[in-house]
Amino acid sequence: MPYFPKDPTAPPVEKAPVNVWDLPTRLFHWILVLLVVTSFVTANIGGNAMQYHVWSGETILALLLFRLIWGFIGSGTVRFTLFVRGPAAAWRYARSLLGPDAERHLGHNPLGGWSIVAMLLALGFQAVSGLFATDDIATQGPLYPLVSDATAARVTDLHQFNAGVIITLVCLHIVAILFYLLVKKENLVKPMITGHKLWQGPLDPKMTDVQPSWLALIMAAVCIAGIFYWLR
Repeated sequence: MPYFPKDPTAPPVEKAPVNVWDLPTRLFHWILVLLVVTSFVTANIGGNAMQYHVWSGETILALLLFRLIWGFIGSGTVRFTLFVRGPAAAWRYARSLLGPDAERHLGHNPLGGWSIVAMLLALGFQAVSGLFATDDIATQGPLYPLVSDATAARVTDLHQFNAGVIITLVCLHIVAILFYLLVKKENLVKPMITGHKLWQGPLDPKMTDVQPSWLALIMAAVCIAGIFYWLR
C-alpha cells in the first residue's frame, strides 16, 4: 500500500471525504468491542454470569472467523495483503511519526496493521483456549470433555494469562488513538463510526474497492451458525 509524504511546494488541495471502512467492518469492530467488554465483566462476576461469558467467547470466535475470511475477499482497506507490511516499512513509518514529512495512510498504517494482527491473534487464542478451559466449579468450555484434566488446567492458566495480554494490547490501542488525536490532530474513531475519512492526495484504486454488504452478512451468518452448530 503506497504512502504519500507531504510536499511543502505543492499547492494546497482541499480535503474530501473518502470511504475508508465499509459497514461490515465497522459493525465487526463495535460488536467485538462490546463482546470483549462483556467477556471481561462476566469473568469477574463469575457464578451464573459465566454462561454469558461462554456465549460471548463463542460469538467472538465466530466473528474472528468472519474477519479472517473478510480480510482476504473484503473491501480494500480491510485486506491483509494491503495493510500488513514488512518490518522495514513499520520501522520507516515509526521514524516518520513525529517529523514534518510523516507518512499518510488511508487505512491502517504499517504499525497499526501489525497491532491489528496482534489483537486478532490474542483474541483468537483467548476464544479457542476458552473452549477447553474450566473454572473448577460449574463452568467448562464446550470442548472441555475432549482433553484431560491436566491439559484443561494448563489451557486455563494460559487463558487467564492471555487476558492480561489482551488488556495490554487494548491499552496500547487507546494510547495510540489519543496520540493521533492530540499530537497528529487525526481522529481515528470517527471514521470507524461514519465510514468516511477526510483525505488529501492521490488514492490507490485497490484501497477504495468496496465489496457489497450483503456478501458480508451472508458470510457472518454462516460463520456464526457454523461455530454454534459445531460446538453443540
